[in-house]
Amino acid sequence: MRHILKRRLKNISGAAAITLCAFFGSSPKAEAQDVANGLATANVMATLSIVGSQDLQFGNMFQGVAKSIGNNVDVFSGIFNISGAPSAGITISMVMPDYMALADGSDRMTVAFSPTDATIDTNNTTPSTVVGGDGWQDVNPRNIPAATVVGAGGQTNIYIGGRAIPAVNQKAGAYTGDVIVSVAYDGT
Repeated sequence: MRHILKRRLKNISGAAAITLCAFFGSSPKAEAQDVANGLATANVMATLSIVGSQDLQFGNMFQGVAKSIGNNVDVFSGIFNISGAPSAGITISMVMPDYMALADGSDRMTVAFSPTDATIDTNNTTPSTVVGGDGWQDVNPRNIPAATVVGAGGQTNIYIGGRAIPAVNQKAGAYTGDVIVSVAYDGT
């Protein structure tokens, strides 16, 4: 019996020794650690704004006689002024009316816009003095070029032309229609 008890103690102490070695055994080699700090930075650009500074003006018209106004007529072309961060990329979206209406809604007159009725001016000139290097001439107001930018001076202008087409029995009065222009930075 003594022999068996010694053997059990020997086995227990051996198992305990293995457990202790595993618990306190050799640890991984300690290595040096380092920590670094960095910053997150951002520069918020100038607010982008747009103002309709001049309405597209067809003036006096006669029943059944259509009238066109070009996008290069200083006193009649519609003008929108965009201000923002110089040289920043922008997206312009225009919603053009299909008609103009009397204020009381009793009659409508067709208005049409061709694929060349808008000019985008990045040099802040006037509708009649825009040249090829000033931006984009004679573009589709329903599909403004994707590469549009705010001019280097922080200003871009949009000049709009169109065609009003009164019916032969068009009711007399003052007609209006909304041209809606939206502008947003595109991140470039």
